[in-house]
Amino acid sequence: MRTLNEDQVEIGLVLPELSIELTPTVVISTALATMDFTPVHHDVEGAQAQGSKDIFLNILTTMGLVERYVTDWAGPEALIRGINVKLGVPAYAGDTLTFTGSVVGCENGEFTVEVRGKVSLGDHASGTVRFALPG
Repeated sequence: MRTLNEDQVEIGLVLPELSIELTPTVVISTALATMDFTPVHHDVEGAQAQGSKDIFLNILTTMGLVERYVTDWAGPEALIRGINVKLGVPAYAGDTLTFTGSVVGCENGEFTVEVRGKVSLGDHASGTVRFALPG
């Protein structure tokens, strides 16, 4: 995989869509990998007892997927400078999380991408990712 150069990125550029199937295995394994043992992320009955319809992604997984979305597009040498994400509706097991984004700014050699991650209930995560490319 090649990393983009600054000449390949311009304001208004739309990133390719990325869809991730949120199987129970994905939801559970990513919660456990981040050492989040809260029952709402791995125990269906426990999640339902707390008013949730099913297990759902934890915030660390969501943030990692937001970063992955941008770096999969920009390339492995892209350097993340900042992530600012607002969480919305839960991303339940059995749903699909679809990321979209576009380049909305460039300042002092850092690009800003506006990112939105949607599930069937609406926006799961929305915000911005700032990154720099190697010179």
